[in-house]
Amino acid sequence: MAKRSIRYKHNRLQQLRGFYYAAQNGSISRAAEKMYLSQPSVSLQIQALEREFDAKLFDRNGPKIELTHDGEILFELAQPLVDGFSSLEESFQARRDSIERGRLEIAAGGSTIQYVLPSFVERFVNAHAGVDLRLRNVTGREGLELLRAGEVDFCVGPMLDTPEDIDFHPIVAYEPILITTKGHPLAKRKKVLPRHISKYPLILPPRHLSTWRQVEYVFTQENLNYEVRLEVGGWEVIKKYVEIGLGVSIVMSICITGTENLEVIPVGDYFPRRTYGVVWRRNRQLSPQALGFIEIMDPGLAAQWENAKGGG
Repeated sequence: MAKRSIRYKHNRLQQLRGFYYAAQNGSISRAAEKMYLSQPSVSLQIQALEREFDAKLFDRNGPKIELTHDGEILFELAQPLVDGFSSLEESFQARRDSIERGRLEIAAGGSTIQYVLPSFVERFVNAHAGVDLRLRNVTGREGLELLRAGEVDFCVGPMLDTPEDIDFHPIVAYEPILITTKGHPLAKRKKVLPRHISKYPLILPPRHLSTWRQVEYVFTQENLNYEVRLEVGGWEVIKKYVEIGLGVSIVMSICITGTENLEVIPVGDYFPRRTYGVVWRRNRQLSPQALGFIEIMDPGLAAQWENAKGGG
């Protein structure tokens, strides 16, 4: 009897995993790939659940599947069970191993890795040389995908809109500045307004990044037309093209070293500050290594996270 009970519970968990991954990916074949099973095996698992719950879980249209109302209810109930089981070994190792061993993966954009993280990384590596620390250079959207997939411990960067399943804790903020060539007409003004800037071609990061959205918002609010002459990635590249006179740009103060051949003009009265912080998946346990890094970035935040977890 005990063996039957154990086998039944094991099968139920496997069935839930097949259903959950199929719903998550919108595809039974993708669920089968994730579970290293054949597609018919996963289909049988889902059919067994439908029989046991006397419910239709998916509407099927060829290879495409969509959750039914009953399927959505079961998906919501299954998520913590499947996620909890999937992270069981990781959670166990995180508790058993000290912070001095293990692996830490952080996702961040190129500018964050270049300008914001170096001092924190240096302190962490010096204090915990045994930790395998890896930085993933990605866009904000890609970082959230990695975070939700459990492929990184947390992200660091700016966040304009925080999704419901994500927590964002601000760490540092930097002022926006206008950069131009030396002797540029804008540098001779006592006060530079958005309408003055809009008369000159701009050099900005790619459109899908947050800088473009913030610049566009300001000019739109002022009913101003503007021209983006170049879209290039990275502040160092932007500074180089501004130096040779191809346009002006709005960057954050952290990227200015004082050695550039540029005019630097504060524009914080019109353009927003850029706040960088730690981004993690809500209700996900952080490893000791992740908490150790976060504590270096903001002493007390790791304890605050633990308290919030305990209270929830």
